[in-house]
Amino acid sequence: MDQSLRTAAEQWLAEDPDPSTRAELQQLLDRGDEATLRDAFGARLEFGTAGLRGVIGPGPNRFNRSVVIRTTAGLAAYLLDHVPDAKQRGVVVGYDGRRLSRESARDTAAVLAGHGIPARVFREYAPTPLTAFAVTHVGAAAGVMITASHNPPEYNGYKVYWSNGAQIIPPHDEGISAAIDGIGPLASVRRMEEEEARRAGLYHDLGDEVVEAYFAAIRALSRSDAGRADLSIVYTPLHGVGGALALRAFRAYGFAKVHVVEEQMEPDGRFPTVRFPNPEEPGALDLALALARKTGADLVLANDPDADRLAAAGRRPDGSFRQLTGNQIGTVLAAYLMERDRGGGERLVISTIVSTPMVGEMAKAMGVGYDEVLTGFKWIANRAMELEAKKGARFLFGFEEALGYSVGAVCRDKDGISAAAIFAELAADAKSRGRNVVDELEDLYRRFGLYLSRQHAATMKGAEGQQQIARIMERFRREPPRSIGGLRVLRIRDYQTGTVTGVDGSAAGRLDLPASNVLAFELEGGTRVIARPSGTEPKIKYYFDLREEVRAGEAIDEAERRATARLDALEADFVQQAEAAAG
Repeated sequence: MDQSLRTAAEQWLAEDPDPSTRAELQQLLDRGDEATLRDAFGARLEFGTAGLRGVIGPGPNRFNRSVVIRTTAGLAAYLLDHVPDAKQRGVVVGYDGRRLSRESARDTAAVLAGHGIPARVFREYAPTPLTAFAVTHVGAAAGVMITASHNPPEYNGYKVYWSNGAQIIPPHDEGISAAIDGIGPLASVRRMEEEEARRAGLYHDLGDEVVEAYFAAIRALSRSDAGRADLSIVYTPLHGVGGALALRAFRAYGFAKVHVVEEQMEPDGRFPTVRFPNPEEPGALDLALALARKTGADLVLANDPDADRLAAAGRRPDGSFRQLTGNQIGTVLAAYLMERDRGGGERLVISTIVSTPMVGEMAKAMGVGYDEVLTGFKWIANRAMELEAKKGARFLFGFEEALGYSVGAVCRDKDGISAAAIFAELAADAKSRGRNVVDELEDLYRRFGLYLSRQHAATMKGAEGQQQIARIMERFRREPPRSIGGLRVLRIRDYQTGTVTGVDGSAAGRLDLPASNVLAFELEGGTRVIARPSGTEPKIKYYFDLREEVRAGEAIDEAERRATARLDALEADFVQQAEAAAG
C-alpha cells in the first residue's frame, strides 16, 4: 500500500471520535483495501451551495463525525468574521432520522458552543422546512440541517442556511469552504458539551413554540375550505420525519379522512420498505397506492424522508390512479394559487430553467409576474427575496420539477408539508365541484396546451468523456441546430455568456442570472430543448419540453399519445446531433 495513503489513514484513525468509523477504518487498513482507502482519502467532500453530502464512512471524502466537526468549525469561523452579532443570534440545528444524524447534530452544537455561538437545537427530529422556518423565526445568524434528503440509506449530509432562511449561495459557500480548509487538527477545534453549554447559555431547545408558529403560518396560506370533510387521503412519509407534522397540517385544515401507510410512518434511516426513498422512483409509492385502492381514497400524498418534497397521485373516474410528475404538480398548484389569490399588488411566481415552461405561459395569461432561475431551490428563494425588496412583489409560489414547492414566504426552501396541505385543499375544492386533480390538470392542458417533459442523461466517463462533453457544448454554441425534431429553432439562450440570440447570431436579449454552462433552444410552438453538463457526475443532461395543442373535443389520452410520438422524435434527433458533435 502507498505509504502516504497509509499515513493519512492512520492520522485520521488517531483523532476520529466515532468508534464505529474507527473500527471500519482499522478493518480497511488490516486487509490492505487500497482502492477503498484511496477513494475515502484521495479527496474531501466538496462544500458547495447545498452544504455537503456523502456516503457514511471514515475519511475526508465520506460523511462522518470528524467531517461534521471540521465543517462546523469552518462555519463558526466564517460567521464570527462576517456576522457581527452571531454570538447573540446563534445558529439553528435540525436533524432527520438517518444514521448519524442525531450524533452529528450534537457535534454541531458542541462546536458552535465552543466558539461562543449559541446552538438552538430541535429536541426531536425536525423536517428540513421546519428548520429553515426556524432560522428566520428566531432571528438566527444561520441554520444547519443534518440530512441527505431522499438519497439511499448509506448517505447523510450537512445543509447550511443563511440568516434569511434560504440555502447559502455565493459568496458564502466559497467563504465557508475556505474556512473549513483552514481548520487544523481535530484536537484544536474548540468544543463544549451540552451540559456545560446549557450552563453557559450556549445551548437552547427548540420545539413547541416554533412548531406552533409554523402551523399558524401554514394555516394562513389557505384559499378555500370547500369539500374538506369529504376528501379521502392516503399519506406516507416514506420512513422519514415528516409524518407527525403532515398529519397535524391535515388536521389543521380540517381533513378528517386521512389513511396512513403504517409500515412507513415512523422515522427509520434504513428505509426497509423502499429500495430508494425518493417518491419519484418507480415502486416508491406502491404501498400507498395499494392502500388508496383498498380504502377508495381520492388522493395519495407522499413526502420524501426530510419532507421538503411532495409527490401526489389522483384517482381517475374509472378508479385507477395517475401519479403526477413534479412538473404536473407544480402546474396544478401554480394555477390554483394564482386563480384563488385575492391579494393586491404585483404577484410573483418563480421556477427554474429546466422546469416546465407551461407555468410561465399561465402566469402571463393571468397577469402574474414570472421569473426563471438556475437549477436549485436556493436560487428560487434568493431571487424571490431580491424581487420582493426591489419591486415590492408578493411571492405566491416557487417550484422545481424535482418535486420541490414553496407556497408563499412561510419557508424560504422547498416545503413538502405546506405543499401537501394546499394540494389536498385544491383536491377537496375540485371534489366539491364534481371534479378531481386529474380533471384540473387536463383542463389546464386544454386552455394552455399539453406540455410533456422528459430528461435524457448521456454518461461520458474519464478524460475523453469530459472532452466529448466540452465538444458538444462548443459545437452547439458555434453552430446551433437550425431545427430539432422537425421544429425550427427560434432563439438560443446561452446561460454562460448571458445572451439570447437568434440562430443567425442576432442579439435578442440578455439573461440576468449567474453564469452557468447551459444552452437552451427555443423552438416554434412553445417547445424547448436544454443541454446542461452535470456538475457532479460524468454526464451531460438534456431536457425536453414539448407543447401539443389539444383539439376541440379530443380526449387528453389521444393528445398525449400524439405528443409522446413527437417527443420521441425530438429526443432522438437532438441526441443524434449531440453524438455527432461529440466526435
